[in-house]
Amino acid sequence: MARTVFCQKLNKEAPGLDFQLYPGEVGERIFNNISKEAWQQWQHKQTMLINEKHLNMMDPDHRQLLEEQMVGFLFENKEVEIEGYRPPEK
Repeated sequence: MARTVFCQKLNKEAPGLDFQLYPGEVGERIFNNISKEAWQQWQHKQTMLINEKHLNMMDPDHRQLLEEQMVGFLFENKEVEIEGYRPPEK
């Protein structure tokens, strides 16, 4: 049976992640409070961010930047700012 969480990003009950995908305390918060759907949204943003800013995941400063963006996006309702990217008009 799939586990559900109250997703802090989407503000609704939704299927949760199958296992903790991110290490440490932040990873636990994500596992307990973020849905698969919201995580997929983040993965999409993360890919764009890494490509846009040419981030190197071996660089601790780059990982820190990415984590700050991730926490902002998932928990603080902040939009990830990606230069040159315009969200589609609704």
